[in-house]
Amino acid sequence: MSATALTSTFGPVPPGLPACAQVDLSAIRGNVAALKERAGSAEVMAVVKADAYGHGLLPSTRAALAGGATWLGVAQLPEAVELRKAGVEVPVLSWLHVPGQDFTEAVRLGIDLSVSSQWALDAIATTARGEGVPARIHLKVDTGLGRNGAWGEELDGLVTSTAALVAEGVVILVGVFSHFAYADAPQHPTVKAQQERFEVILGQVERAGLRPQVRHLANSAATLTNPSAHYDLVRPGLAVYGLSPVPDLGAPEDYGLREAMRLTAHLSSVKPCPAGQGISYGHTYTTGRETLLGLVPMGYADGIPRNASSVGPALVRGRRLAIAGRVCMDQFVLDLGPDFDGSAGETVVLFGRGADGEPTAQDWAVATDTINYEIVTRVGARIPRSYTGEAAL
Repeated sequence: MSATALTSTFGPVPPGLPACAQVDLSAIRGNVAALKERAGSAEVMAVVKADAYGHGLLPSTRAALAGGATWLGVAQLPEAVELRKAGVEVPVLSWLHVPGQDFTEAVRLGIDLSVSSQWALDAIATTARGEGVPARIHLKVDTGLGRNGAWGEELDGLVTSTAALVAEGVVILVGVFSHFAYADAPQHPTVKAQQERFEVILGQVERAGLRPQVRHLANSAATLTNPSAHYDLVRPGLAVYGLSPVPDLGAPEDYGLREAMRLTAHLSSVKPCPAGQGISYGHTYTTGRETLLGLVPMGYADGIPRNASSVGPALVRGRRLAIAGRVCMDQFVLDLGPDFDGSAGETVVLFGRGADGEPTAQDWAVATDTINYEIVTRVGARIPRSYTGEAAL
């Protein structure tokens, strides 16, 4: 098999590149459609933070919108601004801000802003008054995650302040939302407890005379496993890209999802090696027989976890191999075996689609004791993205 002959629904591997992350936009579109079906009457906010989990912000966004998403979510404001300036008109929520941040552009562009503390509400209100345009806000409440979000007396104060600002016409309360701690374990008692707490807070908001347009709580895992948490809007992130947020309960295909990213490389060299040779830094791997070594031009600078040394999976000519020795900054080695009959330029699949028999991001997560979220989002900026499938818009 030649270096360019390996194909799947991702399309052919681009020749001449040391490595490439192929992104199947039709998979993203199909994943969102599947999530929309599960969401029932709730709308779908596709979470495209962190450069769409490493898949590329604008192409992934367009595919998600084509699949039926009517809202978008990002963590940081610059990504929301980028979406607006690219012509994206659907509601976009940005939820992680810091004191001193300038909200002027966000208010002008109609970006929804999360409010989880008094300083944020005050700063957004000041900006809205100065611009003469009401700011669109979502109250972020902490129902038990113990992370971002207001609770206790601060929440009480925010509800009161928000009611006054809504009456003044300075802000529009678009939503109230929270986030699960254990959505990937649907039977965990905190799931029910957080929903109950969310209901109590919604009652508190209503008693203050506030009527949010949307209530949202469900992430990918809850979208797939907990219909009672769907409310008006669901916020899938990982599942948009075809990865299972509940790998202990089911693979992507069990939920009608397809992995959207396939990470490949080309062998930069193939050379014979004697038995008993230590491989890579520290000689943590030693060849047990005469063999052939393949050099893969990717390393931890590209997002390959260094703790994938000697365990990270790769597929070459249909054979599943593990990295031989340590992952370096720019390269690692595969022990191809004595019978390998390929040459430099051969395609290596690091992860792709499990249903196609390829290693998956979940396989890498298990091998390196992390989660599949980290595997796809850490693929580095110097790895070019190649897009296949129908772009949405």
